[in-house]
Amino acid sequence: MSDALLVMNGVTKVFTTDEVETHALAGIHLNLKRGEYVSISGPSGCGKSTLLAILGLLDSPSSGSYVLNGRPVQSLKLAERARIRNREIGFIFQAFNLIGDLTVYENVELPLTYRGMSGAERKKRVVEALERVGMSHRIKHYPSQLSGGQQQRVAVARALGGDPSILLADEPTGNLDSQNGEQVMELMRELHRGGATICMVTHDPRYAKYADREIHLFDGRIVEESREAPAA
Repeated sequence: MSDALLVMNGVTKVFTTDEVETHALAGIHLNLKRGEYVSISGPSGCGKSTLLAILGLLDSPSSGSYVLNGRPVQSLKLAERARIRNREIGFIFQAFNLIGDLTVYENVELPLTYRGMSGAERKKRVVEALERVGMSHRIKHYPSQLSGGQQQRVAVARALGGDPSILLADEPTGNLDSQNGEQVMELMRELHRGGATICMVTHDPRYAKYADREIHLFDGRIVEESREAPAA
């Protein structure tokens, strides 16, 4: 599939502790096209976080194949996984994960410093990313000076700065009140309309419906998929 950004076939994940095997994922088959917006939902312990960790190259499957941007990535060495993560994947976390003693600008710039990018190119990307999320007026502030919703916008800008192939969002509204949660979800919708490919884990059915396609997990398996009518 030429328009497929990622393809998983028969992906499993088994955790073994004290001779007890826990099957976190069982035979996952998943295709995600460029420009698609997919949500992954399901009850606690169903495998959502494990699946997202494998998608983001933070973990490896026990078996099965995973092709990202035309390249098999399921068994790459750690250094190569880190390099691809830095260039191909933008992470948005529930807890924001901003560094408290760095400014908004420095937080967004940090991942770019690992690429050997010139200062001028880094500045251009940081400013553009902060403008996209409506936070350029807070460029010299520190995380403690921002609301939760503003911190998540900065976290989204940090993910965007590297121009990733895909945004992986892990419960991006989990630490926000409903008003800030809605604003962050509207921002994600705007990014999708602008061409971003997004895969989001959420436990909130209201937010799952923002996506083009909902994937429901249960006991480590995909049990249902549904497509949403395009949101107004």
